[in-house]
Amino acid sequence: MRASVELLAVGLCLIVFLAAREWFGEDAALIALVLVVFDPNILAHSALVTTDIGVSCFFVASVWMFYRYATRPTWARLLMAGVATGLLLATKHSGILIGPMLLLLIAWEVFAAASGERKRTALRLTGALAAIVVVGVLVLWSFYGFRYAARPAGLQLSTSLADYAAPLSHFQSAVVLGVARLHLLPESYLMGLVDVKLMSVFYPTYLLGKVYAHGQWYYFPLVILIKTTLGLLVLTALAIFAAVTRKLEKRRELVYVLVPAVVYLVIAMASGMNIGARHLLPMYAFVGIFAAAGASVLMRRGRGWLIVCVVLLGAHVVSSLVVFPNEIAYANEAWGGPKNVHNLLSDANVDWAQQLLQVKEWQDQHPSEECWFAYFARPEIDPASYGIHCHALPTLDTQFLGGAEIIPATVKGTVLISAGTLSGCEWPSGKVNPYRSFLPLKPAETIDDSVFVYRGSFDISDAAAVARAQLSASLLAEKKPEEALALAREAVGIAPGNLFAQTALGDAAAATGDKQGAQVAWLAAVQIAKQLEPDAQVSYVPDLEAKMKGLGR
Repeated sequence: MRASVELLAVGLCLIVFLAAREWFGEDAALIALVLVVFDPNILAHSALVTTDIGVSCFFVASVWMFYRYATRPTWARLLMAGVATGLLLATKHSGILIGPMLLLLIAWEVFAAASGERKRTALRLTGALAAIVVVGVLVLWSFYGFRYAARPAGLQLSTSLADYAAPLSHFQSAVVLGVARLHLLPESYLMGLVDVKLMSVFYPTYLLGKVYAHGQWYYFPLVILIKTTLGLLVLTALAIFAAVTRKLEKRRELVYVLVPAVVYLVIAMASGMNIGARHLLPMYAFVGIFAAAGASVLMRRGRGWLIVCVVLLGAHVVSSLVVFPNEIAYANEAWGGPKNVHNLLSDANVDWAQQLLQVKEWQDQHPSEECWFAYFARPEIDPASYGIHCHALPTLDTQFLGGAEIIPATVKGTVLISAGTLSGCEWPSGKVNPYRSFLPLKPAETIDDSVFVYRGSFDISDAAAVARAQLSASLLAEKKPEEALALAREAVGIAPGNLFAQTALGDAAAATGDKQGAQVAWLAAVQIAKQLEPDAQVSYVPDLEAKMKGLGR
């Protein structure tokens, strides 16, 4: 699977080179290739089993193929544009953004055409777009075996598409269900589109040391400034200068490079899904071509420009190589580099559970140290499968998937916390992060720029309470209310001011028939929740108040 992604990464580099060569010449193509090959964000995800590299590859391919058809229409070029678009749609749900990109490119082609040719151009390109959609959707269906149902042989999903789409707006839900009734797209694909939209509404954001319950519009502009090499940033600025001063004159080609990049960035800023620079990789591919085009033009205008552009290109390469092989945690030098990035960003910008080999190496070097490990991807990935033997501290995901251990309220020894867990980036508020007390502490060691090692005696009451609250919820699900109540009481005894402990106590008390005890605990949880930021309160207060109201019936 990793090899498949690596092939797509090679494909991305090849398509960037070929597109840049056709648009701006061989010099620009070679520079664009260097910029993409050594971009730390692209390198970080070129060997991971994700969709980000593939969608970047096919975004560039789809736009390039449409350009080739627009400039010299043939049936073969139209078919290639449709196939590329189909591969894009099948790779990642954000591939649907090719729609507004192509519409804007068509609008520009019509505007740029001679006045007597505009109607004909509009009809031809609109018809071409319709054909691309048909071919693209057929390619998409082929990946689902031309089967509408998400599960074969009459098996049902755990939830229906209608129920899953219910939280969407009326218009959005109606569109999804209308497409489903007509079987225009596979059910699994539609479920994925709904899931992306739902995640963007509820996913928290960590930015510049603060947790926000929802996305922030300025998140991605800041990510670009932090996660892009200084060399590429300056080369992009020079390309803008070259375009504005008309030193870079290929207007049509610039439109085909800049429109997709700008559309992608604007929609990303509005999406609310703020979890990593990886969501900007298609934009990076187009920006690399644009920066290369500007550099190639300026380098031909004199020795001074040549030296400046070569230095900037070299700075881009060196900055990327310095962080190797830990490109995920890249930040440029102006922001303190990889060692400081965890104070600015989180999730896939720093810690995407990529450090277990390094943690295992660290433990081999410290075989006698008893350790407690708060690991971002637990329990999806068990560190024990890598030979790491530490006590398991709870995370947000252990709340839903299990895997937390009963841990003491105070530990003496070594505590390891990965960056995503330390930042609390998955919690709606930093105030409920059970590891917030470690944020002001200086770690004794850092592993892979994203796992922090603390030595000493530490009060981890909140983490101990959260672990017991999570285990209490698991026992309730197993129909063991008395055992769940005992653990919930332990949790409250350890940390009376912990939101999750009080919630667990209320749930367990209600399950055992103790209505008064449940009301008292839930009321305490509500009071704690109302001390959070207003946009974080909605994650807890309505549910708690509904429980209290339901208990009174």
